[in-house]
Amino acid sequence: MRVDGREIPVTGSLLQPLTRRTTDMVRVALAASWLAIIIAASVITRPEWLALESSVSDIVGFLTPDQSNLVYLVYGVLILILPFAILVELIIGRQWKLLAGYAAAALLAGLLLSITGTGLSAPQWHLQVPDRLDTFLSQFLDDPRWIAMLAAVLTVSSPWLPRKPRRWWWILLLLFAPIHLAVSTVVPARAMLGLAVGWLVGAVIVWLVGTPALEVPLDAAVRVLGKRGYTVTGIRVVRPAGPGPLVLAAATEDDEVNVELYGKDQRSHGALRMLFRWLTFRRGETAAMHGSLHRAVEHRALMTIAVGEIGLAAQDAVAVAALDRGWMLYAHTRPRGRPLSQVAAADLPGVWNSLAELHGAQVAHGDLRPEEIRLGDDDVTRFSGFGNAEFGASEVQRKSDIAQLLVLTSAIFGKKAAVRTAIDALGEQPVLAASPRLTKSAMPSGIRKSVADWKSVVAGTRDEVREQTGTDKLEADQITRFSRKQVIQLALLIGLVYVAYPFISQVPTFFTQLRTANWWWALLGLGVSLLTYVGAAAALWACASGLASFPNLVIMQIANTFAATTTPARVGGLALSVRFLQKSGLGAVRATAAVALQQAVQVITHLSLLLLFSVVAGRSADLSHFVPDATVLYLAAGVGVGVLGTFMFVPKLRRWLNNSIRPQLQEVLGELGDLARDPKRFAIIILGSTAITLGMAGALWASVQAFGGGANFVTVTIVTMVGGTLASAAPTPGGVGAVEAALIGGLAFVLPPTVSVPAVLLYRVLTCWLPVFCGWPTMRWMTARNLI
Repeated sequence: MRVDGREIPVTGSLLQPLTRRTTDMVRVALAASWLAIIIAASVITRPEWLALESSVSDIVGFLTPDQSNLVYLVYGVLILILPFAILVELIIGRQWKLLAGYAAAALLAGLLLSITGTGLSAPQWHLQVPDRLDTFLSQFLDDPRWIAMLAAVLTVSSPWLPRKPRRWWWILLLLFAPIHLAVSTVVPARAMLGLAVGWLVGAVIVWLVGTPALEVPLDAAVRVLGKRGYTVTGIRVVRPAGPGPLVLAAATEDDEVNVELYGKDQRSHGALRMLFRWLTFRRGETAAMHGSLHRAVEHRALMTIAVGEIGLAAQDAVAVAALDRGWMLYAHTRPRGRPLSQVAAADLPGVWNSLAELHGAQVAHGDLRPEEIRLGDDDVTRFSGFGNAEFGASEVQRKSDIAQLLVLTSAIFGKKAAVRTAIDALGEQPVLAASPRLTKSAMPSGIRKSVADWKSVVAGTRDEVREQTGTDKLEADQITRFSRKQVIQLALLIGLVYVAYPFISQVPTFFTQLRTANWWWALLGLGVSLLTYVGAAAALWACASGLASFPNLVIMQIANTFAATTTPARVGGLALSVRFLQKSGLGAVRATAAVALQQAVQVITHLSLLLLFSVVAGRSADLSHFVPDATVLYLAAGVGVGVLGTFMFVPKLRRWLNNSIRPQLQEVLGELGDLARDPKRFAIIILGSTAITLGMAGALWASVQAFGGGANFVTVTIVTMVGGTLASAAPTPGGVGAVEAALIGGLAFVLPPTVSVPAVLLYRVLTCWLPVFCGWPTMRWMTARNLI
């Protein structure tokens, strides 16, 4: 590179990769989203849009026919000459290389909209001017290919065009829809599609080819440093531009100067990052937003100067300047001292003392990576890299600094030495107050990347703080606006609405049939269904060896109904049971084994009762109406063998079976063996499982009686067990739809539809929907009391 007659060597690549061109990627994403909206509006809601456009056109269409025709002619002429005006502007600006992109954008946009079901459709443009000029112009103005070509060439050319003409041309093109409405016509749908396609084609070409903003103004940076008294003799690329700045090492006559260059892509990435943090993090967790890239870079330099005033800055600010093409420069001296990774354990107290002094000056660093902490030759720890630093820091920001340094020092010097030194330097209370921020969301991404196996380091540090301070439990702070529990609960609510929709559509008919129901039988069914919660709680209590509170177990069964109904295969209910037992003091493996044991005994009891009631009914359990044909069974068996083979031959899956499933299976088998030697506990589990099955059957029998009866208890019990078993394999949450279909199909052999259908719906209300609506507040109540 030659600057002012001097040859300055530059080593390293300055080109920003495609995946780091944030501005261009955002443009492509917006263009694709707009195209999707246009397609959806045209295909899905086109009649409504036409009605809306007609209404708006009636409101704004105040022009007379002659005036409308004049406006249409003027706008049509401008649209016709627009691409030629852009071409002339590029030629005048000697943008010869851009002509290829100009032509490619126009051809590609026109070609995409020429594709039809029968092949390519050539444009029907007649260049001979007819008697009516508006007819000649309409063939271009209403042709989506011409609009797409205009949008594409304008998008490709915009970065190289002067600002004022570029704005006027975009305004002219975007006046397309208002002009059509003003002249009392409907906006052509295909023309709007052409506008969206042209924008997307141009955005993709700009992303792939690049813009003038990618050209780094190194010559201007060299001149700025020269004015500050630093004569640059060579430039070396330290880190290419990406989410962060382009970092250069500028060799001077005395020493190297670190140069950070921020372009439009860094500005876009920073704006998106700040918006994301503002949306996802709670108030007080993020620093104040900067109004511009200039202010953000200026803040970094000013914080360097402020920390330097108290003698804790490992670098000095050299220059801040705005360069060509939207670039910003921040230059500072090379950080002095050794990084934290090269510091001896004996110097660790000095690190904490410097952080305490920094906080005493009301400054928080915000991003304490190992390379930003330096030990000088005078044995004083100083800091560098003040991009996230804040003057007048809040208590939350100071706690974050302490938590970050705890993680770093634990990873380098060990958790015992790190926590002990922090307590000696700061006191027990500040360390204890900062330890709830030892979580993933509270750690900046730079720290997570710089610490190997950071998850175990954070967990180990948190346990060490608890042990050295003698605290029983450390609750993690909620950093984000929405906790994981809140997100899960929201997903469960959405699932509940989804699965309840088919039932809601049948509510009017169902309520009509309820007028003929006997409500005493319905109340009996409700009372019988309540026994299932007591039975389930008793069985789980016995499976957990009585280590959980029985009243809380009964309450948990109500919340369990909500979690099980809103998740497929009732996995939410199983997970909630495991979580409750863990909160009650059982280990993860022991809690999982207890739930698995209850499910195993429940299945055995269910099948035993099915055989028993079939014998009592005087017939075998005929499943011919429910069992699929042989082809489906063979297919299911083949899939099962394939899955088993996959787990046996894939090493990762085999290790998962060996390390996760095998211990739980051994625990369940051991519990079954213990049950054989403990008759009392075994009897409680059997009776609880029996109460679940017979309680559900009793609720269905009472529902049948409420609408006139016609089936005995034994028959209804067999239908409940067979139909419920087969419906449990359905992937729908709570078995919604599958349970109703199976039970109605089973009762159809003994009851008319006028009885079986409302009886099954009433049964589902008593055993599913009423408990679900009670389960939601119950689940929140248990969450607030830390029971789940």
